[in-house]
Amino acid sequence: MECRELTALFVDRLAGEIEEPVALELDEHLAACAACREEGRRIERAWTALEDDAAPEVTPGFRERTLALLEDEMLRSRIREFRPRPRWQRPAAAAAAVLVACAAGYLAARLGPLAPASAAPRAAAGKPGPDSILRDNPRLANVSYRAGEDGKLEVGFDVTDRKTVTGRPNDPEMAKLLAYLMTRNAETDGEKSRAIELVSEHHRPGTPASPEIVAALSATLKKDPNPGVRKKAADALATFSSTPEIRAAFLEALRADSNPAVRLTAIDALAASAKDTPDQKTIDSLREKAQDPAENGFVRAKAASALRNF
Repeated sequence: MECRELTALFVDRLAGEIEEPVALELDEHLAACAACREEGRRIERAWTALEDDAAPEVTPGFRERTLALLEDEMLRSRIREFRPRPRWQRPAAAAAAVLVACAAGYLAARLGPLAPASAAPRAAAGKPGPDSILRDNPRLANVSYRAGEDGKLEVGFDVTDRKTVTGRPNDPEMAKLLAYLMTRNAETDGEKSRAIELVSEHHRPGTPASPEIVAALSATLKKDPNPGVRKKAADALATFSSTPEIRAAFLEALRADSNPAVRLTAIDALAASAKDTPDQKTIDSLREKAQDPAENGFVRAKAASALRNF
């Protein structure tokens, strides 16, 4: 059992949803891990306090927004979809509120100080680099991220042993690793969101974006089921200089994405691109959105405002 599983399993126990073998394994882990014992006490106190409150009505919209927020904020904790069952004593809102209360403290306790970054993307001394690590599509466990002031990242993970890769997001090996984590390895939406955030936070303005990163973000924007993750992918793509691939990703998002925030980001990015390099398809798409009576009012206004620049 890993520390990142604690929150979900402890909530399962409090809700009466945990199976006996898993409960025994949880007890063994708590006996050996002081940090998890303290986190468990915080969860139990929050859960007890919630029992004294009247249960609010959980609307589908509230539930979707809460889960999206949790998945964005949780870096290494396992997020589960809450489906009320007969044995539940409290509604899904109680579990969601517990996770919100615990997330910040748990992440602060689990993240350690930043290790010094080396000069070039590499694995730890004497260890293979990302190309050889990723060749067989391994499952990377216990993924952790550290960001340094010099613009470099440190990504740690377990395969058969602990490995660490250091480098800037646009360095070829680091770009391949981040793209792999975004599209193929992320176990939670929190892990995926953190990888996306690091790309946008540490990309150097004016430098070309890595093709692997652009492809990974474009695929995430098009296919990811979580609206918060898609919004982060759109924000990251918007920090890059426009390319035909990026423009195509934003045109598709403007046409089909269900999240108005994603469509707003797409409009800003497309308008900026078309201002530098006029593109009739972009202008036609913006005009269509500005005139669509079924479109969100903010999206229509943003599209109409963008059209005034052409």
